[in-house]
Amino acid sequence: MGMKRQAEPRPLLLSKRANVFYLEHARVVQQDDRIVYLTQDGGEFEQMFNIPERNTAFLLLGKGTSITDAAMRRMAASNVMVGFCGTGGSPLFGVCDIAFMTPQSEYRPTEYMQAWAEMWFDPARRLEKARSFLRRRAQVTAECWRKNDYLQKLGIVLSDTVRERFRSDLEQAKDVQELLLAEARWAKRLYADLARGHGFSFAREEGARRSTSKADVCNGFLDHGNYIAYGYAAVALCGLGISFAMPILHGKTRRGALVFDLADVVKDGYVMPLAFECAKGGETQKDFRQRLIEHCQEEEVLDFLFDFMKNLCVKNT
Repeated sequence: MGMKRQAEPRPLLLSKRANVFYLEHARVVQQDDRIVYLTQDGGEFEQMFNIPERNTAFLLLGKGTSITDAAMRRMAASNVMVGFCGTGGSPLFGVCDIAFMTPQSEYRPTEYMQAWAEMWFDPARRLEKARSFLRRRAQVTAECWRKNDYLQKLGIVLSDTVRERFRSDLEQAKDVQELLLAEARWAKRLYADLARGHGFSFAREEGARRSTSKADVCNGFLDHGNYIAYGYAAVALCGLGISFAMPILHGKTRRGALVFDLADVVKDGYVMPLAFECAKGGETQKDFRQRLIEHCQEEEVLDFLFDFMKNLCVKNT
């Protein structure tokens, strides 16, 4: 009688996974029944670290990385999203979006994609969903800033006047372009309030890659944090079976634009304040990344993104 094969442990639900990895100058390989990454610090020997793939939401591979086909297959079997990016989580090139490799080998629900597609082809309903995204973005930002003790000590608050102006702009918007203009005014005001409270001038410059001033460092942290947010959004959409290519705010010719729409719901609340705090405190990219991931895990951001998208699909009227 043959020996009974030991069953593989089940991966955790995507929405409950704790680990997020960003690697540079590393090789990701499968060794026996585990995934590891190997690094070399200039010495003769490589260091090896485990990647617990069954409790990992996504993996970002930055400059100088590689992954073997065996490791990639095992990642896919555990439903891990793998993204390729540049240094600090920024795009490989200024005009290139991050590239995510989505697992194809496992079950995906169909009802959410069907509901989303039904809504998406109706311009009026799509506009209302866009409004819903921005309303929820303002709510998340207000809740996060109110609970942030560091911002409170600096006297940085999201005033009712700013929120009411944004709400009014959203309700009066007649098309997506007007919504995007309202969003731009909203973000500009948040940046101004944070810069004033932290005592340095600031202008948002995506992908600038300079480090000569606190504003430059802050811009780098924002780029890095935004791509971590994109990772969470990509995991939620992939887990629900919703195509990245059906956005409601960002351009319809960008294949991953729905990822950006969803990530924007949480970026102002979680990424933006921490980027300013770490820039003022002289922290490193590694410090910022670790704090952001820990904060997102504590606040169950991935759970929130899953629930937010599911509710939008269920309420698809």
